Amino acid sequence: MNPVQQTTTVGRPRRGERVMAVLNRDPRTAPHGTRNDAVLAAVLAAAAVCVALFTDGDRRPDALGWTLLLAAHVPLVWRRRRPLLVLAAGVACLMPYHAMDNNHGASTPATMVALYTVAVTGRPLRTILTGLTVLTVAMSVMLTVNTHQAVELLRISGWIIAVLFLGVDVRYYREYVTSIVERAERAERTREEEARRRVAEERLRIVRDLHDLLAHTITLVGVRTSVAAHVLAADPERLDRETIAKALDEIAETCRTARGELRTTLEVLRAAAPGEGRGPLPGLDGLPDLVEAARLAGARVEPVVRVEQAPPAVGAAAYRIVQEALTNAVRHAGPEPCVRIELYEDKGLLRLSVTDDGTGPTPGGTPGFGLVGMRERARSVGGTLDAGPRPDGGFAVSAVLPLTTAGEGTR
Repeated sequence: MNPVQQTTTVGRPRRGERVMAVLNRDPRTAPHGTRNDAVLAAVLAAAAVCVALFTDGDRRPDALGWTLLLAAHVPLVWRRRRPLLVLAAGVACLMPYHAMDNNHGASTPATMVALYTVAVTGRPLRTILTGLTVLTVAMSVMLTVNTHQAVELLRISGWIIAVLFLGVDVRYYREYVTSIVERAERAERTREEEARRRVAEERLRIVRDLHDLLAHTITLVGVRTSVAAHVLAADPERLDRETIAKALDEIAETCRTARGELRTTLEVLRAAAPGEGRGPLPGLDGLPDLVEAARLAGARVEPVVRVEQAPPAVGAAAYRIVQEALTNAVRHAGPEPCVRIELYEDKGLLRLSVTDDGTGPTPGGTPGFGLVGMRERARSVGGTLDAGPRPDGGFAVSAVLPLTTAGEGTR
């Protein structure tokens, strides 16, 4: 068997699956419904002719009887579209047929099919009323023709009721299957939306991490490079080799630190399962390193930290907020800015503020993503953040972070 044949064989549903698909499908939406019903009407008409010819010869139809019998099968071609009209047309043809005391069994299959179609496509109340109407009309006609036949019709009326109940049961079964399929589809859509949301959140987290890391590092490198360039340009004949060497060493150390943090971030992103590897974000214990780096960049930093520990997520958010605030102060506050960092606990909340006495960002400059990232950091742990110029000059960043996050509280 070649690959194409094998693929076709594997992909083709089995016979049992095809049968269940036909049972589960709404007959009004089935493909080639009119064509199939035309074939069904022809088969039922042929069966009716055979029954009328070869059983109960005394009641063999005459020309008008044959016409009425065959005409009753024609509406079955449209039974899926207009089930009630098809049943009414069939009854209109068969009532005169039975009134002339023709073969009564020949029309039974067509009548049962019409009744079943009404039951499987309509509401139960409509089905019950239709069944009662058909039985009442049939009994009335048969009583005028032959009392014995009327009693016989009453005896076999159980089959009519059974067909109606079969149609109602099939209808409920199809509705049940449809509801299960719809629930499964909704659940699948929900899972896909949740997966897309998690991917978007993860991308946003990666962007924040890389922005915080690279922006801070590039700012420090730029400041120290400017120091070295200034020393070189101030007095070329009398170089301060010690100052230049110190600035270059600080640049190298900053690059090594950034490379280590970047490597840690990438290790966590490559981890197959949550929790593998070290977290990419330092916590409150990393604040002294930030203070030292800002001091080396020329800022006068005054830290006041009165918080011993915090949940990892809150500590990481506070670290990144302080890092970005210090980066902005070193970049925009002017030469040798005075920066005050304050962190303390108040009623289960971590309150954080970073203020400077600088001139603030240059008007008309290209806006960055630092403030947006800080606000997202605060919101990620259920906190808030405000940032803006101070009334007496300088810039202030303040945040309030809950010390018990949603994730921590459920453990």
